[in-house]
Amino acid sequence: MHRKAETTAGAGARGPATHDLVISRARVFDGHQALTGLYDVAVDGAEITSLSAEPLRGRQQVDAAGGWVVPGLIDTHIHFYDVRAVTDPDSMRAFEENELPGRLGLFLDHGITTIKSVGDPTDAILDTRARIAAGTLRGPRLLATGCGITGRDGHPAATVFGGNPWARERFTGEVGSVREIRDLVHHLADREVDAIKLLSEGACAHSGGPTYLWRNPVFPDGVALERLPLDLLRAGVEAGHERGLRVTVHTTQQAAAREAIEAGADGLEHGVTVEPLTDHSLIDLMLDHGVTYTPTLWIDDAHPDARGNLRKVAEAGVRIALGSDTFSGRGLFGANTLEEAELMVAAGMTPAQVLAAATSGASRQCARPDLGTVAPGKRADLLLLNADPTADIGSLRDLRMVILNGELAVDKR
Repeated sequence: MHRKAETTAGAGARGPATHDLVISRARVFDGHQALTGLYDVAVDGAEITSLSAEPLRGRQQVDAAGGWVVPGLIDTHIHFYDVRAVTDPDSMRAFEENELPGRLGLFLDHGITTIKSVGDPTDAILDTRARIAAGTLRGPRLLATGCGITGRDGHPAATVFGGNPWARERFTGEVGSVREIRDLVHHLADREVDAIKLLSEGACAHSGGPTYLWRNPVFPDGVALERLPLDLLRAGVEAGHERGLRVTVHTTQQAAAREAIEAGADGLEHGVTVEPLTDHSLIDLMLDHGVTYTPTLWIDDAHPDARGNLRKVAEAGVRIALGSDTFSGRGLFGANTLEEAELMVAAGMTPAQVLAAATSGASRQCARPDLGTVAPGKRADLLLLNADPTADIGSLRDLRMVILNGELAVDKR
């Protein structure tokens, strides 16, 4: 669906006569839908200041020649520090010195201008965020939850980090009481994290028996887990909301998803992956509560029901955000995000729906209304593509230029 932009030629005249940057004669996907016709997009400083059907002047002028301008992509679910390589202080230092800068750059090279870390070591990821914000480290805008919060002996503390107490203490926050989870959420809020992530369960189906077993090819016998008790789940969400933070919850089953929503969660990380989504009242609950569903097909596509469940919630009108669950050691940062977009289309979403999930939908999930939209007053995170991504999501790979905070970050012309 195409529409005319509400901002017309006259809007350009209200701004400066000459803008810092103008991308001229571009087709535009504004974060919600494609606009009809060609537009000039003007940037001053770090902000979009005009979207005009009439020509604008810029001190720096880029001729789009009918190419497509879209908002910079947002990946709302990544794990940046390598969970396999970072096992002690020396290996963390080596990762930060030798691997971290290049891997940050990969996101920009693929058009991802904002990433949200959902379970990295708190001190380390917040230091990385500060270095990027200060301009001493090149990378996309970094949002972070700090450690993921789980129950005692929950996932991933007892699974991914079960054999490494040093990493377990830094990547995860294990809590055993309402007081402990409230204190940890408030501690993270004091550190100025961007959101809170709670883990309700492991990435596996639970038969309903007395033991909750996490099964993974790496652990063929299974690992006995404790789920995050419901009173702790509610207390964690409540404490996050007291501090004005969005709280998302790692779920994989319908029962856990329902618990999270009824506890007040703002979003589901993974959603329902390990079983078919048969409870239509759960979808109604997502709609009633305005919950965001992050499908993470890049990691969960092996589950036979993951695509069908995404198709069901998308067709019902549930809010969707793109998040790949990408982590070091598998695939390639940035490229994994584009693969996630392609998998979402393969699951039955339209390219335009997926673009919205990766831009305006993701900005809502991140509580960053300044991002994810091509409109005056929004942050100038922009991609210039050679082909129409609303016709073929693969056009995201045909990238000409990346602009981050109004500055040219990648030029592939």
